[in-house]
Amino acid sequence: MMDDTEVLLEKKEMRFMLLFSRQGKLRLQKWYTATAERDKKKMVRELMQVVLARKPKMCSFLEWRDLKIVYKRYASLYFCCAVEEQDNELITLEVIHRFVELLDKYFGSVCELDIIFNFEKAYFILDEFLMGGEIQDTSKKSVLKAIEQADLLQEVCVCMLCILECCLHGSQDQTCYLNSHLVAPYSFISS
Repeated sequence: MMDDTEVLLEKKEMRFMLLFSRQGKLRLQKWYTATAERDKKKMVRELMQVVLARKPKMCSFLEWRDLKIVYKRYASLYFCCAVEEQDNELITLEVIHRFVELLDKYFGSVCELDIIFNFEKAYFILDEFLMGGEIQDTSKKSVLKAIEQADLLQEVCVCMLCILECCLHGSQDQTCYLNSHLVAPYSFISS
């Protein structure tokens, strides 16, 4: 009997992943194979029409062109993956579900607006989880820790840039536009 980690590690390469709304608005796209921009647009439009036309009780797997499409709807978003015909659909569904779990953990019950206004974070989470269409890390804790560290690094960089700006412009007020509790630990730099 295999556990979740072993099942996910058997996953083959994915061709692309799309997130789109019920209204047919593309929210995220990640391509793992070289595809011309014109072809991408045509494929996205075609695939969204096919998936959105399907009834809710229909199977989440379909054959499309030379690929197998696996999709799942979560609230108002469709998560859609294209894999090779020989790949396991159930494993792909698990990959989609794991990505949604990661988004939920990070955003606290993710919604379409989180993806719209924080798309760079959604891409970052996806890139920490999948690289080149293959799973990099099956551990939710490990992926979330990497994201947390990147967020912390970004926050420190913003603080340092603010301090540098204050120093360059001769400002004695080291709070700049950030909260004083973020900048205060670095106040020794300007003295």
